[in-house]
Amino acid sequence: MFSLRPATEADFPAIRELIHVANINPTGLDWRRIVLAVTPEGMIIGCGQVKPHSDGSQELASIAVLPERRRQGVAKAIITLLLTTYPERLYLTCRSSLGQFYEKFGFRVVSEAEMPRYFRRINRLAYVLTALRFFKEGLLVMIRDP
Repeated sequence: MFSLRPATEADFPAIRELIHVANINPTGLDWRRIVLAVTPEGMIIGCGQVKPHSDGSQELASIAVLPERRRQGVAKAIITLLLTTYPERLYLTCRSSLGQFYEKFGFRVVSEAEMPRYFRRINRLAYVLTALRFFKEGLLVMIRDP
C-alpha cells in the first residue's frame, strides 16, 4: 500500500538518496515539481517529476522506485498522475530496456531530427558514452503527444 503526494522541502534529502539508489541523472531535481509515493508509515518509496527545459520542451523525469518496491505499481501510479497533470507533449529519456514500459503510456521513440535541442545534445552525448562503454546500454528519447 502507498499513496501519492506532492514533495515538501523536508523530503529533498530522501529524494536525492532515492535518485542515487536508482542510479539515474540527478540534474534538475526540484522538490516543488516532484510527486512522491509514500507508505502509510511515511516512507518514501518512489518519485517522479515533469521538468521544463530552456528550449520550451518538458520532460517526464526522475522516475525512481526503491528496488524492493518495484513491480508493485508504484512507477505506474506516479506516471499516470503526472500524465494527467501534464497532458501536453512530453519527452523522456530512458535506458533502451525500458522503452516497452513507456510505450504502455503512449510514448514512442523519436528520431534525432524530431528532438528539441536539449534532447539532441543528450542523445549525442549518450551515443558517445555508450560507444566508449561508459554506459552498458543505449539511451532512448521518447515523446508522448496529447
